[in-house]
Amino acid sequence: MTQANEAQSVFRSLLVLGGARSGKSAYAQKLGEAYGPRRIYLATGTPGDEEMAARIARHRAERGSGWTTVEEPLNVASALGVWAQRGRVVIVDCLTLWLSNLMLAGRAPEAEIAALAGAIRSLAGPAIFVSNEVGMGIVPDSKLGREFRDWQGRANRDIAAACDAVIFVAAGLPVQLKPGPTPSVRLG
Repeated sequence: MTQANEAQSVFRSLLVLGGARSGKSAYAQKLGEAYGPRRIYLATGTPGDEEMAARIARHRAERGSGWTTVEEPLNVASALGVWAQRGRVVIVDCLTLWLSNLMLAGRAPEAEIAALAGAIRSLAGPAIFVSNEVGMGIVPDSKLGREFRDWQGRANRDIAAACDAVIFVAAGLPVQLKPGPTPSVRLG
């Protein structure tokens, strides 16, 4: 079995979680490249300042010409209906920026997260979702920061439940969380 065929048979929907600069996007990209030549990169970042514009340009250059980039900062669930098709893979990078965009646009996170989870359950083709795990650090000092952290935790939980598989990347090392063994509990 070729690497591309193996990647095709392993997942339909995959969530890749990790901290900032953990290697989660690079891991997701390698999986996407192993899938085959028809690859869509659904980018949620917006160039709000010079640093972010440079970051976006650098990431696009690093991906190379083998990817079709679609910029969609808000309507990820509906974009999946268009782009996630049989025979190609979609990477959504990243859900953290998507949630931030939603909150700054005044959109209801709960409804948007539910819509995305529903879209994942009915994908016509494989998709990989990248998201930051933001709840393992310090408590933000602002109300908005705490609300964002809480919504990101909820989003990660709900998207993980909707996806077939979940990988956590720490220090560049992937650890499979789902599917995983079900622990047995013995009382007494």
